[in-house]
Amino acid sequence: MGLFRSMQVFVTTVQEGSMSAASVKLGISPAMVGQHVAALEERLGTRLLNRTTRRQSLTDFGMSYVEQCRDILERVAITDQDAEASQTKPRGLLRITAPTTFGAEVLMPALHRYRKLAPDVTLDITLTDRNVDIVEEGFDIAIRIGELPDSRLIARHLAPYRMMICASPDYLERHGNPGHPSELSGHETIGFTPAARSPWKLSKGKDEVEVVPKTAITVNSGQAVRMAARAGLGVIMQPSILLTSDTQAGLLVRLFPDWHLRERPMSLIYHRDRRMTPRLRSIIAFAIAEFGAEPVGQAYRPAE
Repeated sequence: MGLFRSMQVFVTTVQEGSMSAASVKLGISPAMVGQHVAALEERLGTRLLNRTTRRQSLTDFGMSYVEQCRDILERVAITDQDAEASQTKPRGLLRITAPTTFGAEVLMPALHRYRKLAPDVTLDITLTDRNVDIVEEGFDIAIRIGELPDSRLIARHLAPYRMMICASPDYLERHGNPGHPSELSGHETIGFTPAARSPWKLSKGKDEVEVVPKTAITVNSGQAVRMAARAGLGVIMQPSILLTSDTQAGLLVRLFPDWHLRERPMSLIYHRDRRMTPRLRSIIAFAIAEFGAEPVGQAYRPAE
Protein backbone atom coordinates (compact mmCIF):
# COMPACT_ATOMS: atom_id res chain seq x y z
CA MET A 1 0.00 0.00 0.00
CA GLY A 2 1.19 3.48 -0.77
CA LEU A 3 2.45 5.46 2.25
CA PHE A 4 0.86 8.71 1.08
CA ARG A 5 -2.54 7.07 0.55
CA SER A 6 -2.35 5.37 3.94
CA MET A 7 -1.65 8.74 5.57
CA GLN A 8 -4.73 10.18 3.85
CA VAL A 9 -6.88 7.29 5.12
CA PHE A 10 -5.51 7.58 8.65
CA VAL A 11 -6.14 11.36 8.85
CA THR A 12 -9.65 10.90 7.47
CA THR A 13 -10.35 8.16 10.04
CA VAL A 14 -9.32 10.50 12.86
CA GLN A 15 -11.33 13.39 11.42
CA GLU A 16 -14.48 11.31 10.89
CA GLY A 17 -14.24 9.54 14.23
CA SER A 18 -14.46 5.93 13.00
CA MET A 19 -13.30 3.62 10.25
CA SER A 20 -16.82 3.11 9.00
CA ALA A 21 -17.38 6.86 8.67
CA ALA A 22 -14.00 7.20 6.95
CA SER A 23 -14.94 4.45 4.49
CA VAL A 24 -18.06 6.39 3.48
CA LYS A 25 -16.06 9.60 3.11
CA LEU A 26 -13.37 7.93 1.01
CA GLY A 27 -15.60 5.57 -0.95
CA ILE A 28 -13.76 2.42 0.12
CA SER A 29 -14.72 -0.49 2.38
CA PRO A 30 -14.23 -0.37 6.18
CA ALA A 31 -11.93 -3.36 5.81
CA MET A 32 -9.71 -1.43 3.41
CA VAL A 33 -9.58 1.49 5.86
CA GLY A 34 -8.44 -0.93 8.56
CA GLN A 35 -5.75 -2.34 6.25
CA HIS A 36 -4.29 1.14 5.58
CA VAL A 37 -4.13 1.95 9.28
CA ALA A 38 -2.62 -1.46 10.05
CA ALA A 39 -0.02 -0.94 7.32
CA LEU A 40 1.06 2.34 8.93
CA GLU A 41 1.27 0.74 12.38
CA GLU A 42 3.36 -2.11 11.01
CA ARG A 43 5.67 0.34 9.24
CA LEU A 44 6.09 2.45 12.39
CA GLY A 45 6.26 -0.46 14.82
CA THR A 46 3.69 1.05 17.17
CA ARG A 47 -0.05 1.48 17.52
CA LEU A 48 -1.75 4.64 16.29
CA LEU A 49 -5.32 3.89 17.42
CA ASN A 50 -6.80 2.28 20.46
CA ARG A 51 -9.81 0.30 19.20
CA THR A 52 -12.77 -1.09 21.05
CA THR A 53 -16.10 -2.36 19.75
CA ARG A 54 -17.70 1.01 20.53
CA ARG A 55 -15.03 3.63 20.02
CA GLN A 56 -11.53 4.44 18.90
CA SER A 57 -8.99 6.88 20.31
CA LEU A 58 -5.52 8.02 19.37
CA THR A 59 -2.51 6.69 21.24
CA ASP A 60 0.03 9.23 22.48
CA PHE A 61 2.20 8.56 19.45
CA GLY A 62 -0.87 8.62 17.21
CA MET A 63 -1.70 12.15 18.39
CA SER A 64 1.72 13.36 17.31
CA TYR A 65 1.77 11.36 14.10
CA VAL A 66 -1.62 12.56 12.84
CA GLU A 67 -0.44 16.18 13.08
CA GLN A 68 2.67 15.35 11.08
CA CYS A 69 0.54 13.59 8.49
CA ARG A 70 -1.75 16.63 8.22
CA ASP A 71 1.25 18.88 7.67
CA ILE A 72 2.67 16.59 4.98
CA LEU A 73 -0.67 16.29 3.19
CA GLU A 74 -1.19 20.06 3.28
CA ARG A 75 2.26 20.72 1.85
CA VAL A 76 1.68 18.23 -0.94
CA ALA A 77 -1.71 19.78 -1.70
CA ILE A 78 -0.19 23.26 -1.94
CA THR A 79 2.57 21.96 -4.22
CA ASP A 80 0.00 20.30 -6.44
CA GLN A 81 -2.02 23.52 -6.61
CA ASP A 82 1.04 25.54 -7.51
CA ALA A 83 2.03 23.06 -10.19
CA GLU A 84 -1.47 23.19 -11.62
CA ALA A 85 -1.57 26.97 -11.41
CA SER A 86 1.74 27.32 -13.24
CA GLN A 87 0.18 25.64 -16.26
CA THR A 88 -2.86 27.92 -16.46
CA LYS A 89 -3.30 31.40 -17.85
CA PRO A 90 -3.34 34.42 -15.53
CA ARG A 91 -6.91 35.29 -14.62
CA GLY A 92 -8.91 36.92 -11.87
CA LEU A 93 -8.67 40.21 -9.96
CA LEU A 94 -5.30 41.90 -9.43
CA ARG A 95 -5.17 44.87 -7.06
CA ILE A 96 -2.29 47.31 -7.53
CA THR A 97 -1.33 50.53 -5.76
CA ALA A 98 1.27 53.01 -6.98
CA PRO A 99 2.31 56.65 -6.42
CA THR A 100 0.05 59.13 -8.17
CA THR A 101 2.53 60.64 -10.62
CA PHE A 102 4.23 57.38 -11.53
CA GLY A 103 0.89 55.64 -11.85
CA ALA A 104 -0.64 58.27 -14.13
CA GLU A 105 2.41 59.01 -16.29
CA VAL A 106 4.16 55.61 -16.49
CA LEU A 107 2.09 52.71 -15.19
CA MET A 108 -1.20 53.46 -16.91
CA PRO A 109 0.29 53.95 -20.42
CA ALA A 110 2.25 50.69 -20.02
CA LEU A 111 -0.73 48.59 -19.02
CA HIS A 112 -1.97 48.12 -22.56
CA ARG A 113 1.08 45.90 -23.08
CA TYR A 114 0.25 43.90 -19.94
CA ARG A 115 -3.36 43.52 -21.09
CA LYS A 116 -2.12 41.86 -24.26
CA LEU A 117 -0.16 39.36 -22.16
CA ALA A 118 -2.93 38.72 -19.63
CA PRO A 119 -6.31 39.62 -21.13
CA ASP A 120 -8.23 37.59 -18.52
CA VAL A 121 -6.86 39.59 -15.58
CA THR A 122 -9.06 42.36 -14.19
CA LEU A 123 -7.04 45.29 -12.82
CA ASP A 124 -8.11 47.34 -9.80
CA ILE A 125 -5.62 50.22 -9.44
CA THR A 126 -5.35 52.77 -6.64
CA LEU A 127 -3.03 55.74 -7.17
CA THR A 128 -2.00 57.42 -3.94
CA ASP A 129 1.12 58.94 -2.41
CA ARG A 130 0.23 57.36 0.93
CA ASN A 131 2.26 54.32 1.97
CA VAL A 132 -0.54 51.77 1.78
CA ASP A 133 -0.47 48.71 4.04
CA ILE A 134 -0.94 46.21 1.23
CA VAL A 135 -1.64 43.31 3.59
CA GLU A 136 -4.31 45.08 5.65
CA GLU A 137 -5.91 46.74 2.62
CA GLY A 138 -5.85 43.69 0.37
CA PHE A 139 -3.50 44.73 -2.42
CA ASP A 140 -1.49 42.18 -4.38
CA ILE A 141 1.44 44.46 -5.18
CA ALA A 142 2.58 48.03 -4.64
CA ILE A 143 5.15 50.20 -6.36
CA ARG A 144 7.06 52.29 -3.85
CA ILE A 145 9.41 55.22 -4.37
CA GLY A 146 11.97 55.86 -1.64
CA GLU A 147 13.79 53.80 0.95
CA LEU A 148 11.94 50.78 2.29
CA PRO A 149 11.91 49.86 5.98
CA ASP A 150 12.59 46.29 6.97
CA SER A 151 9.27 44.50 6.92
CA ARG A 152 7.36 41.33 6.14
CA LEU A 153 7.30 42.34 2.47
CA ILE A 154 9.41 41.12 -0.43
CA ALA A 155 10.94 43.94 -2.49
CA ARG A 156 12.07 43.67 -6.10
CA HIS A 157 14.21 46.63 -7.10
CA LEU A 158 13.23 48.59 -10.17
CA ALA A 159 15.11 51.36 -11.96
CA PRO A 160 15.66 54.48 -9.85
CA TYR A 161 13.41 57.51 -10.10
CA ARG A 162 15.12 60.54 -11.66
CA MET A 163 14.38 64.19 -11.01
CA MET A 164 14.59 67.33 -13.15
CA ILE A 165 14.71 71.08 -12.38
CA CYS A 166 12.64 73.29 -14.68
CA ALA A 167 11.06 76.70 -15.05
CA SER A 168 8.94 78.34 -17.72
CA PRO A 169 10.47 80.59 -20.40
CA ASP A 170 8.33 83.45 -19.07
CA TYR A 171 9.66 83.03 -15.51
CA LEU A 172 13.26 82.91 -16.70
CA GLU A 173 12.77 85.98 -18.83
CA ARG A 174 11.49 87.89 -15.80
CA HIS A 175 13.87 86.51 -13.16
CA GLY A 176 16.93 85.49 -15.15
CA ASN A 177 18.33 82.09 -16.02
CA PRO A 178 20.50 80.77 -13.16
CA GLY A 179 23.90 79.72 -14.46
CA HIS A 180 24.90 77.73 -11.35
CA PRO A 181 22.78 75.76 -8.87
CA SER A 182 23.91 78.02 -6.03
CA GLU A 183 21.94 80.83 -7.68
CA LEU A 184 18.69 78.96 -7.00
CA SER A 185 18.62 80.41 -3.48
CA GLY A 186 17.58 83.70 -5.05
CA HIS A 187 14.65 82.18 -6.96
CA GLU A 188 11.14 81.31 -5.89
CA THR A 189 10.27 77.62 -6.02
CA ILE A 190 7.09 75.59 -6.02
CA GLY A 191 7.25 72.67 -3.62
CA PHE A 192 5.56 69.31 -3.57
CA THR A 193 4.15 68.54 -0.12
CA PRO A 194 5.49 66.99 2.15
CA ALA A 195 9.08 67.41 0.85
CA ALA A 196 8.58 71.04 -0.13
CA ARG A 197 11.38 72.43 2.03
CA SER A 198 13.87 69.60 1.74
CA PRO A 199 17.27 70.67 0.38
CA TRP A 200 17.94 70.26 -3.34
CA LYS A 201 21.20 68.38 -3.78
CA LEU A 202 23.13 68.54 -7.07
CA SER A 203 26.56 67.23 -8.02
CA LYS A 204 28.91 67.54 -10.96
CA GLY A 205 32.13 65.63 -10.65
CA LYS A 206 33.60 66.71 -7.32
CA ASP A 207 31.44 69.81 -7.13
CA GLU A 208 28.46 69.38 -4.82
CA VAL A 209 25.79 71.96 -4.09
CA GLU A 210 22.97 71.86 -1.56
CA VAL A 211 20.28 74.51 -1.95
CA VAL A 212 17.48 75.22 0.51
CA PRO A 213 14.67 76.40 -1.76
CA LYS A 214 12.76 79.60 -1.05
CA THR A 215 9.32 78.08 -1.39
CA ALA A 216 6.59 80.44 -2.54
CA ILE A 217 3.89 77.80 -3.00
CA THR A 218 3.45 74.25 -1.73
CA VAL A 219 0.91 71.83 -3.14
CA ASN A 220 0.17 68.13 -2.68
CA SER A 221 -0.12 67.27 -6.39
CA GLY A 222 2.69 66.72 -8.86
CA GLN A 223 0.45 67.75 -11.72
CA ALA A 224 -0.44 70.98 -9.89
CA VAL A 225 3.26 71.73 -9.33
CA ARG A 226 3.86 71.23 -13.04
CA MET A 227 0.99 73.52 -14.07
CA ALA A 228 2.14 76.20 -11.62
CA ALA A 229 5.59 76.13 -13.22
CA ARG A 230 4.08 76.38 -16.69
CA ALA A 231 2.18 79.44 -15.46
CA GLY A 232 5.48 81.09 -14.50
CA LEU A 233 5.08 80.91 -10.73
CA GLY A 234 8.54 79.54 -9.99
CA VAL A 235 11.22 76.88 -10.34
CA ILE A 236 10.34 73.24 -9.68
CA MET A 237 12.11 69.94 -9.11
CA GLN A 238 9.89 67.08 -10.19
CA PRO A 239 10.24 63.60 -11.77
CA SER A 240 11.59 63.55 -15.32
CA ILE A 241 8.63 61.48 -16.43
CA LEU A 242 6.31 64.34 -15.50
CA LEU A 243 8.28 67.16 -17.12
CA THR A 244 9.96 65.80 -20.24
CA SER A 245 7.00 66.28 -22.57
CA ASP A 246 6.83 69.94 -21.50
CA THR A 247 10.55 70.51 -22.08
CA GLN A 248 10.26 68.92 -25.50
CA ALA A 249 7.32 71.21 -26.31
CA GLY A 250 9.13 74.32 -25.05
CA LEU A 251 6.63 74.91 -22.24
CA LEU A 252 9.35 74.39 -19.63
CA VAL A 253 13.11 74.81 -19.76
CA ARG A 254 15.35 72.25 -18.13
CA LEU A 255 17.96 73.81 -15.84
CA PHE A 256 21.42 72.41 -15.12
CA PRO A 257 21.27 69.46 -17.52
CA ASP A 258 24.93 68.65 -16.82
CA TRP A 259 24.35 68.31 -13.10
CA HIS A 260 23.32 65.12 -11.38
CA LEU A 261 20.25 65.18 -9.16
CA ARG A 262 19.42 62.65 -6.51
CA GLU A 263 17.87 59.39 -7.66
CA ARG A 264 15.23 57.84 -5.48
CA PRO A 265 15.06 54.03 -5.32
CA MET A 266 11.92 52.43 -6.67
CA SER A 267 10.68 48.96 -5.73
CA LEU A 268 7.86 46.55 -6.39
CA ILE A 269 6.67 44.98 -3.15
CA TYR A 270 4.38 42.11 -2.24
CA HIS A 271 3.66 40.02 0.82
CA ARG A 272 6.06 37.15 1.36
CA ASP A 273 3.20 34.80 2.29
CA ARG A 274 1.12 35.62 -0.77
CA ARG A 275 0.52 32.54 -2.89
CA MET A 276 2.32 32.94 -6.22
CA THR A 277 -0.67 32.70 -8.53
CA PRO A 278 -0.27 33.04 -12.31
CA ARG A 279 -1.65 36.59 -12.23
CA LEU A 280 0.74 37.66 -9.45
CA ARG A 281 3.66 36.01 -11.19
CA SER A 282 2.72 37.68 -14.47
CA ILE A 283 2.52 41.24 -13.08
CA ILE A 284 5.81 40.88 -11.22
CA ALA A 285 7.58 39.68 -14.36
CA PHE A 286 5.95 42.45 -16.41
CA ALA A 287 6.93 45.22 -13.98
CA ILE A 288 10.54 44.06 -13.80
CA ALA A 289 10.78 43.84 -17.59
CA GLU A 290 9.00 47.16 -18.12
CA PHE A 291 10.48 49.31 -15.37
CA GLY A 292 13.74 47.63 -14.48
CA ALA A 293 16.07 48.12 -17.46
CA GLU A 294 16.70 51.87 -17.52
CA PRO A 295 16.13 54.51 -14.85
CA VAL A 296 12.62 55.87 -15.17
CA GLY A 297 12.78 59.07 -17.18
CA GLN A 298 15.97 58.06 -18.99
CA ALA A 299 14.19 57.03 -22.19
CA TYR A 300 12.37 60.34 -22.28
CA ARG A 301 15.36 62.62 -21.78
CA PRO A 302 15.31 65.34 -24.44
CA ALA A 303 18.33 66.23 -26.49
CA GLU A 304 20.12 69.24 -25.10
